[in-house]
Amino acid sequence: MRRHLARFLDYLAHQKNASARTALAYRKDLLQFFSYLKERRAQTADYQTLRGYLVWLHGLGYDARSVARKLASVRSFFRYLARKKLVKANPALLLRAPKLPQRLPKFLSPEEAVRVLESPKTDTWQGLRDRAILELLYATGIRVSELASLALSDVRLVEETVRVMGKGRKERIVPFGKPALDALIAYLQRRPRHGGTKALFLNRNAQPLTARGVERIVEKYGRVAGLGRRVSPHMFRHSFATHLLDRGADLRSVQELLGHRSISTTQIYTHVTVERLRDAYLKSHPRAKPR
Repeated sequence: MRRHLARFLDYLAHQKNASARTALAYRKDLLQFFSYLKERRAQTADYQTLRGYLVWLHGLGYDARSVARKLASVRSFFRYLARKKLVKANPALLLRAPKLPQRLPKFLSPEEAVRVLESPKTDTWQGLRDRAILELLYATGIRVSELASLALSDVRLVEETVRVMGKGRKERIVPFGKPALDALIAYLQRRPRHGGTKALFLNRNAQPLTARGVERIVEKYGRVAGLGRRVSPHMFRHSFATHLLDRGADLRSVQELLGHRSISTTQIYTHVTVERLRDAYLKSHPRAKPR
């Protein structure tokens, strides 16, 4: 099985549009799985072997979320092998993932979002770039990998939309508003021309900005804004969805904007908004609590 790893990773990158970080995580998980098989001198893996692997991971102290992620890597690998007819059967089909505790997404309040958005100094092209990145993340809710892979041709200023290539190479068009438009125009007017790249966002060497580079920029302005907690691009994605639902957007529309395949993935944000409504009720209604 190990000899098929390189082809599987190539499949993830070129057919599933997985980011370099995602592919690296899959590789790390699968190498750990192969080491487990080698220790037990197993030439192949059946259902019982995979169950033993999960027990072994728990014994090493991995929490349920980490075990579930490692299982997902193994499942994807066997699904690929089965599709390519490299194994007779997929032993992971009946394997159940550990039950995960539901974790509500962390998001910014509208006031906190504005503080971060207004933090960059815009007297340099890098400052204008940073402002455009923050505005676009909040305006569209796109993933950090999606933002980093944007090309100049993906942004349509007249239509105020951006073309995004999401997971599974699924394309979607996401609108944005005037603040993001103004920030993009200001950045594009000062964006270096000598790099020769068609990437929208560039690093200081005029080369494409990586997803990790975007994360550092967002973290930096979270500190500058003085929020007292780490701010990430994914927090802007959560804030985008939460604020839309708070203001009456329907769940299906938010699902399409986020690029979620399943509505169940988007429904976690309804729990967030219900909790906020409950808090407001308990604080404000005269009959909400016994006196």
